[in-house]
Amino acid sequence: MTTLRAGIIGLGAMGRNHARILRSLPGVELIAAVEPDRNARAGANGVEVLTDVSELLKLAPDLCVLATPTATHASLGLLLAEARIPTLIEKPLAHDENSASLLVDAFEHNDVLACVGHIERFNPALQNLRDRLANEELGEIYQIFTRRQGPFPARISDVGVIYDLATHDIDLTSWVMGAAYGSVAAKVAYKSGRTVEDLVNVVAELVNGTVATHLVNWLSPMKERVVVVCGDRGCFVADTLTADLSFYENGTQPSKWETLATFRGVSEGNMTRFAIPKPEPLETELRAFVAAVRGDDSPIVTLRDGLMTVSVAEALRRSAQCGAMVKVGEQ
Repeated sequence: MTTLRAGIIGLGAMGRNHARILRSLPGVELIAAVEPDRNARAGANGVEVLTDVSELLKLAPDLCVLATPTATHASLGLLLAEARIPTLIEKPLAHDENSASLLVDAFEHNDVLACVGHIERFNPALQNLRDRLANEELGEIYQIFTRRQGPFPARISDVGVIYDLATHDIDLTSWVMGAAYGSVAAKVAYKSGRTVEDLVNVVAELVNGTVATHLVNWLSPMKERVVVVCGDRGCFVADTLTADLSFYENGTQPSKWETLATFRGVSEGNMTRFAIPKPEPLETELRAFVAAVRGDDSPIVTLRDGLMTVSVAEALRRSAQCGAMVKVGEQ
């Protein structure tokens, strides 16, 4: 197996994790990282650190991970596309729809492989959930809702909670359900004194008619990452922090307590927590990227997938501004 020479741009919190795993993958050599911030260079762990992307391009790596702040993705990504270097761009693809479109066009025009780091697609609980839904284990699906909340992360400086956190839920919802977003309505709040939103509540409808709701914020002392899918046979609950997947089955035993039966609606059934393998999602994601670079048929998140997520995020912004439901893709 030919050794692939890898580069990484950005050694922040996510970039350091990418570097850690790239160094451990068989058939991959991490040759250099680009990080102009002296404080962030402490996470290099022996990898040569460059101060400018042009220095990395001179080394002609076989692949690259772009893990810089979202606002820089477009300018740096265009350089990588022109250099024809296969690239994984950390999510979200870009800070607005126009910039995301430019990246899609540039990589496609240069016929270069690129993907987006939507890591939730590689979470074992969500992969298992998606397979079970595809096998119609839930029957007719009524609703999917997510909760993603926790304290404000000091690492974020250039985007609000819609682009930093809600893009996780947008992508995973569309992927798990196998359906794009049709329309969205959003309310936001600004509670931490910053110019960007730190809370968003979303009600959306997918093109197949499924209702989706998302609660996302940086205001909670409790960190939570939960996905719930309800259908006519019960509901699946995925905790992506622990990669646990549980199934709450609709019961078949009628309740003789009339008041309780009326209150609960459907009756309670068995609850099952599935035993599933739990590899680290980031390692699974990077293995898929490396395999795609080698020419294998690999489950990467395409740039067009990333563009669709950015389009939904833009729709959320427009909805919050106008106070009404808007169709995704309409300006």
